[in-house]
Amino acid sequence: MAKIILLCGKVCSGKSTYAIKIQPEYHAVILSADELMLELFEEQLGEDHHPILEKVKHYLYQLAEQIVKTNTHVILDFGFWTRSERQQIKQHYAQKGIITELHYLRVDPEVWSRNIEKRNINLHHTNSKNYYIDEKMKYSFSSMFEEPDHSEIDVEIRIS
Repeated sequence: MAKIILLCGKVCSGKSTYAIKIQPEYHAVILSADELMLELFEEQLGEDHHPILEKVKHYLYQLAEQIVKTNTHVILDFGFWTRSERQQIKQHYAQKGIITELHYLRVDPEVWSRNIEKRNINLHHTNSKNYYIDEKMKYSFSSMFEEPDHSEIDVEIRIS
């Protein structure tokens, strides 16, 4: 039976790299809110970012549901930063008889800082689409992230 894999972790924790790594193993479709946002809106949207992101995520949640009904695994590369978001989406899919699995990428703080720095440097030297993370955003994002407890985690990946 196909399932939806929820990737949980801070920005720049390695979720997208991990998604690509496990995609062949699961024969899965990867759905990324950031990827879609960056394709549709090539720059940061300021105050409009969060409301538009919520609409994009809602669309991708519905798309994931359609895909899993075709017996194809789905990897949601979203981050799932808050406990309430994780609980809500797990409950939503459970009510529809869809299995979910939370994969948490626990990243070492030094590695996390290096990943952010590397991403920012790559943005200036390549044509890659990604968000620039300044120091203010880094600490803001870090404070918003609610680390999952062991009861929420199905698979834990340590990035060090």
